[in-house]
Amino acid sequence: MPWVEPKPRPGPEQKPKLTKPDSATGPQWYQESQESESEGKQPPPGPLAPPKSPEPSGPLASEQDAPLPEGDDAPPRPSMLDDAPRLPLELDDAPLPEEETPEPTAICRHRHRCHTDCLEGLLSRTFQWLGWQVGAHPWIFLLAPLMLTAALGTGFLYLPKDEEEDLEEHYTPVGSPAKAERRFVQGHFTTNDSYRFSASRRSTEANFVSLLVVSYSDSLLDPATFAEVSKLDGAVQDLRVAREKGSQIQYQQVCARYRALCVPPNPILYAWQVNKTLNLSSISFPAYNHGRHPLYLTGFFGGYILGGSLGMGQLLLRAKAMRLLYYLKTEDPEYDVQSKQWLTHLLDQFTNIKNILALKKIEVVHFTSLSRQLEFEATSVTVIPVFHLAYILIILFAVTSCFRFDCIRNKMCVAAFGVISAFLAVVSGFGLLLHIGVPFVIIVANSPFLILGVGVDDMFIMISAWHKTNLADDIRERMSNVYSKAAVSITITTITNILALYTGIMSSFRSVQCFCIYTGMTLLFCYFYNITCFGAFMALDGKREVVCLCWLKKADPKWPSFKKFCCFPFGSVPDEHGTDIHPISLFFRDYFGPFLTRSESKYFVVFIYVLYIISSIYGCFHVQEGLDLRNLASDDSYITPYFNVEENYFSDYGPRVMVIVTKKVDYWDKDVRQKLENCTKIFEKNVYVDKNLTEFWLDAYVQYLKGNSQDPNEKNTFMNNIPDFLSNFPNFQHDINISSSNEIISSRGFIQTTDVSSSAKKKILLF
Repeated sequence: MPWVEPKPRPGPEQKPKLTKPDSATGPQWYQESQESESEGKQPPPGPLAPPKSPEPSGPLASEQDAPLPEGDDAPPRPSMLDDAPRLPLELDDAPLPEEETPEPTAICRHRHRCHTDCLEGLLSRTFQWLGWQVGAHPWIFLLAPLMLTAALGTGFLYLPKDEEEDLEEHYTPVGSPAKAERRFVQGHFTTNDSYRFSASRRSTEANFVSLLVVSYSDSLLDPATFAEVSKLDGAVQDLRVAREKGSQIQYQQVCARYRALCVPPNPILYAWQVNKTLNLSSISFPAYNHGRHPLYLTGFFGGYILGGSLGMGQLLLRAKAMRLLYYLKTEDPEYDVQSKQWLTHLLDQFTNIKNILALKKIEVVHFTSLSRQLEFEATSVTVIPVFHLAYILIILFAVTSCFRFDCIRNKMCVAAFGVISAFLAVVSGFGLLLHIGVPFVIIVANSPFLILGVGVDDMFIMISAWHKTNLADDIRERMSNVYSKAAVSITITTITNILALYTGIMSSFRSVQCFCIYTGMTLLFCYFYNITCFGAFMALDGKREVVCLCWLKKADPKWPSFKKFCCFPFGSVPDEHGTDIHPISLFFRDYFGPFLTRSESKYFVVFIYVLYIISSIYGCFHVQEGLDLRNLASDDSYITPYFNVEENYFSDYGPRVMVIVTKKVDYWDKDVRQKLENCTKIFEKNVYVDKNLTEFWLDAYVQYLKGNSQDPNEKNTFMNNIPDFLSNFPNFQHDINISSSNEIISSRGFIQTTDVSSSAKKKILLF
């Protein structure tokens, strides 16, 4: 039956256009009206064709379905110069009705498409080939990583065991200006802890014991409490360490000395021990004039209440706590070793000392210069049992998650081996870096937890991809499908993780650098083992599936429902063309996903996200800077109550800070002295500096010269009287660096900081 062209719609005459998009199957012509172009609409998707007629059969049909010839034999294509395209005739070759038709123009357009999957496609094809090789040769990919792990694992022979970690080297910034300043101090100012020890003048930390004594009453400034504190002091100084060949280490041998005596642990306690009639109610604070020399009591009393002005300070009405500081020799290497042995023995015996003394009026907490190191290492050692427990729990979780009643789909052994694969990566990565000689910082022991999480995550991705493969396919084909889908995402996430960690190598802290190096290298091994060792084990498990299929039989449709229920999981063949979908996946697909697409859910999610952003911004403005040493120790550590007491009672005064004149200046010049005084006043104007406790040898020397009717502005007079001044004020001997040519190369003074217990306040003090 001939086709009759439909009547044109009323309206202005329109000439349809035929456009040809790019297609791999040949040209397709589409009609596009001028109206759609003018209105910015997309052309209709369907091709311009007459109504369907009955499909021909026989040779005629084959001729019509045959592709058009190409090259020189190809028929001419319509162009813009043609009056109209030739529409196909009916099978009986009936002519078209002679009716005016619009004159369409044919335009051939090539639409260039931008391919954004070039990297993903390349990775997918590469891993598809790798998956095929792993499926074809699983034993090679399984045994080779195991042999590599055995070889690299020998690096643990170089793991430091008895070596003491340098906390300052690893946990302070590399190239810090403070280290350069300390080197300058060590090169220009000498110290002597065997004859003239001064804690504020040391540029490095000395060996010490700090005891904080807290009174059970309101104040410890009474003879009875001082007697109990004195008994504690005597017990500590009587402590002896037995050595080989019957020798002993006594406190008097290793104590830091000022002239002939050990440096007293507390100036007021020592004064009371010398003179029991000392009036404890007439002590001034923070400076007490005892004899000719003032005693600075900052840091020795806490929880105090001050009265009116008295001497160099204010009357000390009440004090809740007292500090006892026992300084030991540090400069000489032999004495340094003995001092540390004595400190270690004190830590072991301190609880027994308190039990023997049976103190009733005071509570005592202790801390030593070794406590940070020992407690930090002890805390890190406690990670090892937790590490074992974590691996056991992760294995149980992985096995439980991959358990199926279907013996074909069951992946319990595969999941367990995935966790073992992460452990092998840790052994290989750590062993390689230990062979190279990268320092093993103690915080690196925490990185296996991170490796475990990443490795298990990659394992679940590969197992999920395996469940989506066709059970009837060959092992090599199934492995290639798994790798083409899963390995791409694993590769991208691994690259981002490694880049993030290796960016941390640029950190100024040595400990962070070592942690990032070890963790990044281990992540690289974890990725390598997942695509080789774990993939090979999964391929072997796939062969187990094939063997299991030989022993199973298909369920008979005539079986009763009860028999099917009981026997299906264990004795029947699963659908060869089906895929295994986990119940959790079904929940997210069928319930949680549709729930999120509802309008109410979208508003709720946006509201929660806005609250999350607001709380995050608020938290960023309240981040506490600095490191709290209590977080480095275990909860039951003895240093935790020590820092609690120190924070409650001894946070008013901070450390004494050196102010150094690094160049040669004319100290006898009045203008130069005025500039130095103005510089000192600038420091004293800081809210965190107590101007009444500034100590500078130049001020004391000028007063000394004026008291002896000497002119401080005359060079010879100024330089020639310095030896006499230092003999009368020996504390200043280590504050002036005089060269052999009788020139002052450098000098220093001290300022006292206050209320700098937090890192934020210390930062404000420095800047």
